Amino acid sequence: MTDTIEAMIRPVETEQELRACFGVMRELRPHLVNEDDFIRRFARLRTEQYRLLGVWQGNEAVALAGYRLQENLIYGRFLYVDDLVTTERARGRRWGARLLETLTDIACQNACTRLVLDTGLANSLAHRFYCRQGLLTGAIRFGKSLERVAA
Repeated sequence: MTDTIEAMIRPVETEQELRACFGVMRELRPHLVNEDDFIRRFARLRTEQYRLLGVWQGNEAVALAGYRLQENLIYGRFLYVDDLVTTERARGRRWGARLLETLTDIACQNACTRLVLDTGLANSLAHRFYCRQGLLTGAIRFGKSLERVAA
């Protein structure tokens, strides 16, 4: 990857584009098994209004943002960011900030009242980044795994 190639933010739509995104997404979601698994999951998520934006330099994806437009009784209409990742070698070039700016524009265009995302409590680098982007801590999420242990 070179800095001389102009980057472009655009939706990820085709299977070929998804395959080009797998390595980037795997940096954030290492549990993804392979490209085919990723494509199957994407197809299921798409039925739930999941969308994926990519930062492209030529045919190479260097950053991704997965999101959904949702509504609930807490926020009203909002944009939820499922995934936000920049490849390790492309960090420091403001791709994450540019993706969040684009997502904010999408949220405003769709009459959303909030942009919401979750991150791990131990992920202090992400916390600082999100604060610099104007996102504030508003809640702590609780959950439990429902995986069954095989007997």
